Amino acid sequence: MAFLPILKKEMTALGWDRPDIVVVTGDAYVDHPSFGTAIVSRVLEKNGFRVCIISQPQCADDISEFGEPKLAFFVNGGNIDPMVAHYTVAKKKRTADLYTPGSVMGKRPDRATITYCKYIKEIYPNVPIAIGGLEASLRRFAHYDYWDNQVLPSILSESRADILMYGMGEKQVVEIASRLKGGERIEEINDIRGTCILSSELPKTEDVVICPSLFEVKPQTPEGFKNYAISCRIQYEEHDYVRGKVVVQKQKEKYLIQNKPMPPLTQVELDEVYDLPYERNYHPSYEKLGGVKAIEEVKFSIAHNRGCFGSCNFCAIAFHQGRSITCRSKESILKEAEKLVQMPDFKGYIHDVGGPTANFRHPSCNLQKENGVCKNKKCLAPSPCKQLIVDHKEYLDLLRSLRNLTGVKKVFIRSGIRFDYLLQDKDESFFKELVKYHVSGQLKVAPEHCSDVVLDAMGKPHFHVYKKFRERFYELTKSIGKKQYLVPYLMSSHPGSTVHDAISLALFLKKEKLHPEQVQDFYPTPGTVSTCMFYTGLNPFTLKPVYVAKSKEEKAKQRAMLQYYRPENHRMIRECLKEAGREDLIGFGENFLVPPEKGSISFLQKSKTVEKPAKRKTSLSKHLKKKKK
Repeated sequence: MAFLPILKKEMTALGWDRPDIVVVTGDAYVDHPSFGTAIVSRVLEKNGFRVCIISQPQCADDISEFGEPKLAFFVNGGNIDPMVAHYTVAKKKRTADLYTPGSVMGKRPDRATITYCKYIKEIYPNVPIAIGGLEASLRRFAHYDYWDNQVLPSILSESRADILMYGMGEKQVVEIASRLKGGERIEEINDIRGTCILSSELPKTEDVVICPSLFEVKPQTPEGFKNYAISCRIQYEEHDYVRGKVVVQKQKEKYLIQNKPMPPLTQVELDEVYDLPYERNYHPSYEKLGGVKAIEEVKFSIAHNRGCFGSCNFCAIAFHQGRSITCRSKESILKEAEKLVQMPDFKGYIHDVGGPTANFRHPSCNLQKENGVCKNKKCLAPSPCKQLIVDHKEYLDLLRSLRNLTGVKKVFIRSGIRFDYLLQDKDESFFKELVKYHVSGQLKVAPEHCSDVVLDAMGKPHFHVYKKFRERFYELTKSIGKKQYLVPYLMSSHPGSTVHDAISLALFLKKEKLHPEQVQDFYPTPGTVSTCMFYTGLNPFTLKPVYVAKSKEEKAKQRAMLQYYRPENHRMIRECLKEAGREDLIGFGENFLVPPEKGSISFLQKSKTVEKPAKRKTSLSKHLKKKKK
């Protein structure tokens, strides 16, 4: 069979007595390169290891499906953090898990990696365990946990695993498996880049940075918050494969030692990863359970790059994949596109050609290869670095080639476009072809806010940049006779955002006649700079105070402000405006956000003086006649 085994009968059909590696995951098994389990499993298979997969085990007995593996268990919590998969930002239970067959909730536990390691220890206490994936990567140090509202120890300590892999793990999994196969004990494997271990002793090297310990960052005191912010800054400063150092943080009894980051895959290596024999679908046993919805968004999409030097503070990519850009070759991408064309349910539409940021194909500057990315300095925000190299030629050539493939009708770009980077390109060829060929009616972009203070806290460009992009987008759209629209992603209650900032954003939305159906309230997920700000009230790079909306009431008000047009939000918005001293925005007409409360004096006065429909009709008729002339 083409899929890797998830049942013992599938393993025995291959003639195996037991596997070398068992991968345990919090997701359903989807054999597609957008899923971490599929990638590491196929990479291990390519390197000669027998791999079986245990998906969403419900109890310790499920771990024994294939018997004891010869080498190790590799464990991950799934494509997204299990707590994010389970709970909304309001900490309410979600109703569906798209990474589970039939989208059924409850098939993976909270903090899945820790639970799965516990299961393994119950059945096979002496088998090595390596943990990885997003959950482990972002929780590798002592970290603030939004759901418990406290600082938790490293997940390596809590899970009792032997080694933790952070970042993209293709090289780490092969090296760990190879060294175990060669006879090394797991305790001896302590020097692999891109991994963390626990040790009773400090590392014997001068190339090391010490973070404030778990006990120094855990207290919810001014000193504890400051130590946490310093710890966060150190972790980001050293997350660079060129100049990064070994980072140490004392946990409970032992030291967490983070080895230097693993260099990213070369283009040849990345091409090889995407050329592995993925089935590009979920395991057929899930069909009767309703399938796995998570495949739908990526099944006909192509990832062409990794890493992001945009490095927004609320995004985990910089701390997981890193800021260095690596890309697949044009030949590799066209080869994958031809596979899509041959799929029976392909309708001619490639849904996306992107990655963390779609229009990045190169490092941000020539200095990165020798010196690494700059410490405490962003390539694009608040303004582009003078060393920035902007070039869309290669990406544009790739898109043109994809458009010309037989069987391809349209090629869309749906992952993030960095419009600030795009505007720096003096050659508008990409911008023009983006608008003409690659927008499916709506282009999603992420200005996130209109307040420059908030945007600085986010690590995003100032708002005038978005306005400039928006103006040019509509000019180009009009010039080709199309009706296309920008759909701006917006975020409420991010650190730095006050009620006054939320009011400014609501006024902008009303002016632009935008009615966002969905608004993202800031979600403090593990490992991000913004989460550090949310918890400590400090910017970790400057240690200066940052305003934080923490109460449910204020967060709800900021969120409601962005959907000012909904009647159910009017009462809350009126309260908010009164508290902010902005009662001038309560009334009828274009210059007001919400109407007065029914029965109030203002409401009754307006009811008596409202214009008659006939007058509005007459003025509209005159306007139309003038326009016709």
